[in-house]
Amino acid sequence: MEVGNALLEFRNLQVVYDNAIEAVRDVSLQVAKGSLVALLGSNGAGKSTLLKAMSGILYAEEGKIDNGAVFYEGENISDLAPDTILRRGVSHVPEGRRIFPALTVDENLQVGAYTVSALRLRERREQAFELFPRLAERHDQIAGYMSGGEQQMLAIARGLMSGPRLLALDEPSLGLAPMVIDRIYEVIAGLKSKLGLTVLLVEQNAARAL
Repeated sequence: MEVGNALLEFRNLQVVYDNAIEAVRDVSLQVAKGSLVALLGSNGAGKSTLLKAMSGILYAEEGKIDNGAVFYEGENISDLAPDTILRRGVSHVPEGRRIFPALTVDENLQVGAYTVSALRLRERREQAFELFPRLAERHDQIAGYMSGGEQQMLAIARGLMSGPRLLALDEPSLGLAPMVIDRIYEVIAGLKSKLGLTVLLVEQNAARAL
């Protein structure tokens, strides 16, 4: 792949935690514009660390990029703050869903849209409900009382509220029933074709991802 076609690039990335633990060593990866790329590997291989380096949240966990860099649209974003990276068009849906359990579905979506106008919020809320009708049915429910599958739907919907160009999904099938995983992956496949998004998918389940 030519570098000019890469929306996202990890270039010789090395990540260290607590100035002692090397989590990632010399990783290079390109994600082309408009592609759906699956990053496969076992637990502890450093997949989630790459996404945290991309979205700027490493420092919150005592991690740092020790060598190499992350590029988005050809620009080095390694030292940018998470909210700046989000505004540039990069959205990260973390492992374990990480919704706000005490907030309603609507309130979680509003948090995801804090960088956009009220008009865009309404538009993207409707888009989220089209993708996940179950969320529309439960829009005023406290998120912490929802099932694991519903919470994963909410996590993805919240990640879309900022209107990203690149959506990174970390283990979206983790801990879910097969039927729910089928629905989640139907939506993921549609993100590229229907919304024109570039998707970086991190998974242990290689068969499902492929």
